[in-house]
Amino acid sequence: MPLMPTDAPLHDTRVLIFAGPDFEDSELIYPKIRFTEAGAEVKVAGLGEAVYTGKKGYPVTVDANVEEVVVGHWDVVIIPGGWAPDKLRMSQAVLTIVQKAVDAGNVVAAICHGGWVLASADVIKGKKVTSYKAIKDDLVNAGAHWEDAPVVVDDGIITSRTPDDLPAFCKAIIAAASRVPVGV
Repeated sequence: MPLMPTDAPLHDTRVLIFAGPDFEDSELIYPKIRFTEAGAEVKVAGLGEAVYTGKKGYPVTVDANVEEVVVGHWDVVIIPGGWAPDKLRMSQAVLTIVQKAVDAGNVVAAICHGGWVLASADVIKGKKVTSYKAIKDDLVNAGAHWEDAPVVVDDGIITSRTPDDLPAFCKAIIAAASRVPVGV
């Protein structure tokens, strides 16, 4: 029997996924599909272009520019990896969205190099996190406690290492978001 919208674990949940040049294809596409399946309203926001191409060549069309969604409310904010986070972290709108979500107690999730955005948003000091091993020092220097684990959850901040961790990453986000009151 198919899930009815009101039976879906993320019914009435608003999810924002960031996109940028050379995003890690599976780290954007997998959560987009998974959270749509779970009943969430999923939007992809970029830095200005209408379409971005992933590192492996998969294109994604964005729903909005980050400047247009900075005033919105997002129950979940997802930062995929690849090389996009290096560009995303230079956007004040991206940093503001992340800071607002953390301040509101909502879920902010980063995978792979997505932790760069968390460091630039100054939201991981004292938090337990993981990431792709190449940015471990960046996160530690931002004040985080780095762990080598498939998924690390510290309050509403959820982090993972690589595409291999996507199943655990998405399960952790769904578990955390299903407890987030809508409208917080």
